[in-house]
Amino acid sequence: MSGKAFIPRDSLGAALDRLSKKIEVWVPAMSEEGRWGVEFLPYRPGMRPVLDRQSTLSPKRVVFPQMETLLRFEYIKDPDDPAKVKFRLDDGQEVKPQFVFGARPCDVRGFFTFDRVFTEGPFVDGYYRNRRASTLFATLVCGEGDAACFCSSVGSGPADQAGSDLWVTPVDGGYVVEALSERGREYVALLGDAPSELQEAAARKVQEEAAQQQVGDPDLVKSAPSFRGRFEDLDYWRSMVSQCLGCGVCTYVCPTCYCFTITDEGKDLKGERLRSWDSCMFAQYTSEASGHNPRPTKLERYRNRVGHKFSYFPEKYDGMIACCGCGRCIRSCPVSIDIRKVVQELKEKANACA
Repeated sequence: MSGKAFIPRDSLGAALDRLSKKIEVWVPAMSEEGRWGVEFLPYRPGMRPVLDRQSTLSPKRVVFPQMETLLRFEYIKDPDDPAKVKFRLDDGQEVKPQFVFGARPCDVRGFFTFDRVFTEGPFVDGYYRNRRASTLFATLVCGEGDAACFCSSVGSGPADQAGSDLWVTPVDGGYVVEALSERGREYVALLGDAPSELQEAAARKVQEEAAQQQVGDPDLVKSAPSFRGRFEDLDYWRSMVSQCLGCGVCTYVCPTCYCFTITDEGKDLKGERLRSWDSCMFAQYTSEASGHNPRPTKLERYRNRVGHKFSYFPEKYDGMIACCGCGRCIRSCPVSIDIRKVVQELKEKANACA
């Protein structure tokens, strides 16, 4: 079985049609309600994937849904003895194989942050783990990033293959697909015939050029000491986030943000327990039952967001940065706060004070 295939550009729909008959497929496409621009949606015949620019939303919700039911419950009264009540609990989870086509390297890298938190250590999130294990990624080589991209600044790059099952390289006339894992190899034959030598050579050239790109100038990897050194510099943090609206959109579009809340909802003695995305940028997120809030203002909340990604997380997880450099928080911020500037100036001012 060949580990490579070529998909003619005008036959992409037919290839995805064949694939979707075997496995549920997600692709970047225009939002059906127009709210988010390009987001990852379940593929349906006739859908036109958007592969020429980065999606507004990452495929995070494919593995970590924006809202999911963790369990359903029901209290059942005994008709012969109303004082007696039985409790029925359904915590079953149906997980189907999924195939994400057209993700970017930064999208896939974002799940590494989730993996450390949800699948390692003494407590494992079975909901995330099962869905993660059942999802394959066909990742697109990034030919050119935009002004908000900075994947190289956090130790990645436009040709990063880590976490991908298939590698999709745009060339003249179509896409060369290469299997990077045994799971990915199973689906290559559904996508197209083997590429020609010229097509393979063209793909290698694109990959080599992408690997040489430096996307993002500042090196933000070792920022933890700088953050600690200026943690109490309230004037600095005030100058960085004075225009912040506290809307939380930066956390919702971020591939590495995993905050959530759990609620029980229902009526008539039955209901369900839901997990929904939450945001550390919301004032209620850290509000305690006593009424005390350890992060009462947007200054503390944004400082925590930066500190978590570039200091707390790498200190806990062997230097791993909880940021993939996708730039979505920069593009989506209504007041154009640039996290690169915040972290870089943090380092520069810390060095100047040393």
